[in-house]
Amino acid sequence: MPTSTDRDFIQSLDHGLAVLEAFSAATQSLTVSQAAEATGLTRATARRVLLTLQQLGFVRSSGEREFALTPRVLRLGFSYLSSLDLRELAEPVLAELGERTGESVSLTVLDGTDVVYVARVSTRRVMALTTKVGSRVPAYATSMGRVLLSHLEPERLDDYFRSVTLAPLTARTITDERRLRELLAVVRRQGWSLVDEELEEGLRSIAAPIRDAAGEVTTAITICGHAGRVSAAQLRDDFLPHLLRAACELSDLAASASPATIG
Repeated sequence: MPTSTDRDFIQSLDHGLAVLEAFSAATQSLTVSQAAEATGLTRATARRVLLTLQQLGFVRSSGEREFALTPRVLRLGFSYLSSLDLRELAEPVLAELGERTGESVSLTVLDGTDVVYVARVSTRRVMALTTKVGSRVPAYATSMGRVLLSHLEPERLDDYFRSVTLAPLTARTITDERRLRELLAVVRRQGWSLVDEELEEGLRSIAAPIRDAAGEVTTAITICGHAGRVSAAQLRDDFLPHLLRAACELSDLAASASPATIG
């Protein structure tokens, strides 16, 4: 568990958020012991946190054995998604790009060491990776993650590499920090990133940056395709021009709207 000596730091709130973050698609319910193990809290603290969250309506339980999230937790993220105004601005652009390419198109933002999907238009074709709005994947092994990382200030990028574990997710995953830094420099210069089966075998993607009203890159747009259906050359030669046009369109929309519209 993170600690802080800041007198304004509320540790109980930190504990509550840590327990909420312990739930995932793979861990849809938790016992008190599992919550304690996942967060590093004592069993007594984890129990108090879960019972408090239950009283507040964020989790439900069968007796006191297992706890699961309730739809109320969606309120925690809805205000953020609403402030992005991504539905109004991005969905028509994503839909058009999906129609042109026949592949899934998404918007992501960087959160810690992961990228989080904040908008998505899915193809009807079967994908190797099932992703939904709110899904998280490691930034270093994805095209959109590398786009976002490539535009971090040097200090923030150093912080990222200090905190991330560069694990091999497939046989192709690049886990050498020096090599990744070199790739990020290339991505920043060329304005796009292509990743070939590094996150998941059979999955290829290409991504480009979207700039907000201040000219900062806080969001990436990406096209994902199955390796059996789309080659890396096709992503680069056929899809990239459409992707870059969509990124420019969304950047223009963001620039004409409020600074908080995208990113």
